[in-house]
Amino acid sequence: MASSGLTETGELYSPVFGMIYVFNLIVGTGALTMPLAFARAGWAMGGALIAILAFASFLTVTFVVEAMASANAVMRFKRKEKQRELEDSSSSSQDTVESPYLHEVESDEKKSLLHPPVAGTSCRNKKHQDYFEITERVEMAKMASLFFNKIGVNLFYLCMAIYLYGDLAIYAVTVPTSLRNITCTYKPENSSAHDDDPCWDGADITRINVYRIYLSLFSVALGIFAFFNVQKTKYLQLLTTFLRWLAFSMMIVLALIVLGNGKGEGDPIAVGAFESIPNFFGVCVYSFMCHHSLPSMVTPIKRKNRLSALLAGDYALILGFYLLLSLTAIFTFSTRSIQEIYTLNFFGSGSVATQVVPVQYFIGLFPVFTLSTNFPIIAITLRNNLKMLFAREGRPYPWAVDRIVFPLLALLPGIIVAFITTNVTELVGYTGSYAGAGIQYVIPAFLVYCGRKKTEKLFGQNWNNKHRSPFKHKAWVVIVLLWAVLCIGFVTANHIITATHHE
Repeated sequence: MASSGLTETGELYSPVFGMIYVFNLIVGTGALTMPLAFARAGWAMGGALIAILAFASFLTVTFVVEAMASANAVMRFKRKEKQRELEDSSSSSQDTVESPYLHEVESDEKKSLLHPPVAGTSCRNKKHQDYFEITERVEMAKMASLFFNKIGVNLFYLCMAIYLYGDLAIYAVTVPTSLRNITCTYKPENSSAHDDDPCWDGADITRINVYRIYLSLFSVALGIFAFFNVQKTKYLQLLTTFLRWLAFSMMIVLALIVLGNGKGEGDPIAVGAFESIPNFFGVCVYSFMCHHSLPSMVTPIKRKNRLSALLAGDYALILGFYLLLSLTAIFTFSTRSIQEIYTLNFFGSGSVATQVVPVQYFIGLFPVFTLSTNFPIIAITLRNNLKMLFAREGRPYPWAVDRIVFPLLALLPGIIVAFITTNVTELVGYTGSYAGAGIQYVIPAFLVYCGRKKTEKLFGQNWNNKHRSPFKHKAWVVIVLLWAVLCIGFVTANHIITATHHE
């Protein structure tokens, strides 16, 4: 999740483990809503769109990596300059006679630092190239403060806050919905259960009221952490990683067993309704999102000389994983029976290949115990971003504002949205289409552009960033921004047309 400032790199790990962490970071909540969105878009159109969006996400990930290297170089340059000024001040205060030769050497060194030679032209150039090593973790917020003006920084925090609000709303809907659908046993004949149906046979309480009870308990139990500071431990991350792999593998294998036995009930279409594209776009953007957390994953990697190739392999693997998950879903289940949260398709008496109750409960409860561990982290991250957005020129906030108002501002909007709607697919779609597109396309494009301008100013136009994106031509930045404008405009126009037709 997003945070501000520079933090310690932490324990180093190999490139392979780094790519595993990136894979686990990307494959999360969005994957649970992917099958239904894919079914509505159609296997041909959905397959083409998801491939295009995977490439677009990978492109901007390389932009973020380049911006991280540029930020490291700028910070090292500023520290060197500050150190040089302190040394100059110290030496000038001494009542000694300077040697003209020494003064000339110092001037040459300073000139070399400000305007390094073209890459590969001297031994000293290798020393300067170390400026671009990614050894310090620089979050996107820190990069924004280095490269953007005040308006740009505020827009960054605003976009990040909107995205995190969407994240919290999605989590606040997904967990209570999973609990409600697992605990409610009433099943109407020849139809799916609705919100107004009773939760249990002979009970007066409806499914929607049970959902609201679970939402209230979830909000109190996990929302309280937003008032404190907690950190995700390494062991908790390893545990949730293992559970994620186990749950998704089970769903894919169970669906393949059903198809292998010839019991699939799927009725997939090649091209779905035009209205399904905007929501599918938002789901895909959300499902490929890792840009805001990339510095935490990439910085501790020991050897970073082939980062772009490793990230490309990761994205190809994730694309294949999403296609496998979605294709097995649409051929195993009919479009009408695919749940908004895909794990719920494997709970109860359905067409799944197992009636082993512990397995059903494990898959059904998977969103509960994985998303619940992330909810406090996201809430705290959002709280901190809100503090930065409303920063008071270095002045501290009053205790009540800092410890009560900001945590409530972080929690309440998402929880209120969760009380209003239970449509997690639409929430994912809207979050990905707008704030997600900003974080995945617009911000990386401006970061890499401004980062290049900054490093050119400090190191000269011919200087080479060793982690420069393979898409280094300026045209790629323009293409990404145009793509973002086109997608957001298309999604907005479609929402307006759909709303007009429904009136």
